[in-house]
Amino acid sequence: MRNLRKAAQAAGERRGRPVGDGPSGGRVDLSHPGRSPLGNAVVNCAIYRDGVRQHAAIGPDEAIAHVRKRPGGFVWVGLHEPGEEEFSGVAELFGLHPLAVEDAVHAHQRPKLELYDETLFMVLKTVRYVEHDRLTSTSEVVDTGEVMVFVGKDFVVTVRHGGHGSLGPLREQLEAHPEHLAKGPSAVLHAIADQVVDHYLDVAGAVRDDIDEVEASVFADTRGRRADPGQIYQLKRELLELKRAVAPLDRPLQQLTEAGLPMVDQDIRRYFRDVSDHLTRVSDQVSGYDFLIDSILQANLAQVTVAQNEDMRKITAWAAIIAVPTMVCGVYGMNFQYMPELHWRFGYPLVIGVILTACSLLYRGFRRNGWL
Repeated sequence: MRNLRKAAQAAGERRGRPVGDGPSGGRVDLSHPGRSPLGNAVVNCAIYRDGVRQHAAIGPDEAIAHVRKRPGGFVWVGLHEPGEEEFSGVAELFGLHPLAVEDAVHAHQRPKLELYDETLFMVLKTVRYVEHDRLTSTSEVVDTGEVMVFVGKDFVVTVRHGGHGSLGPLREQLEAHPEHLAKGPSAVLHAIADQVVDHYLDVAGAVRDDIDEVEASVFADTRGRRADPGQIYQLKRELLELKRAVAPLDRPLQQLTEAGLPMVDQDIRRYFRDVSDHLTRVSDQVSGYDFLIDSILQANLAQVTVAQNEDMRKITAWAAIIAVPTMVCGVYGMNFQYMPELHWRFGYPLVIGVILTACSLLYRGFRRNGWL
């Protein structure tokens, strides 16, 4: 089943309109608070009726008052890293639960879905792949942020934390396809979840490239140079960040596909199943990557152990060879007056010959057995 955003893109292409273009034909970045005339934290606020945006710039209090005077539309308020004082007015205006408000302000939450009276509260972890020229033991690979979504019967409040995961382009995509936005606040929730999970897929693919690079370095013939275990361990830690974002989201998406949440449109519920399928795919990939990195780390440690054993065998072999002249010379170095061959003309050449022959035989034997 195609998800809602892909269906919207296909519909836009059939109408000959570029997907993701706003009314002016260009994409506007609404992610920066400094560009918003609505305040420090409020990025955007608009009324939607029948999927069509009614006002370009209006405050949240005016917007919700306008919608409730004339039912049938909803308000979408977007905020970026609001403080307690900044968010308290919005929370009071929409009747948001204090526990959910605390989570939205302080962030650092696990992905979850909670129902407070008639308001649905969802937390999603956003991820971004951090580009780097070369993976090191301190490289940052996965950067995470958060998006909190409050969904009521006539409003959507989104709170974003982090420097990525902007919802501005997503808002414009939905505004370009009012037939889907007309399904109400749950359509916005689906679009956000779909975008977040799509980013998971992109990041998982990029992380796979790093894993392939590390795997190649471990098994490559580098003539004595071994792969840095710190790189492998750092990649595992960064993969854990992705896993923490992906794994806990499975249950919330399953809940959104089930009946019993009146603020989720029945048609939208079907699209959440598609998002859930994509999440399962990402979760399987991340689990596979985690197992693969463990295997690479074990292989690297095994290589180190084998190399150390080889070094010890070489040292032992050379010590055994050196022991022959040491022993012979030690015997003939004793200061006894009466010793065999001590005054014999051929004594010295014979001893040297015995030493060289014994050392040569030991060297050939160790060489044949792969110790040297």
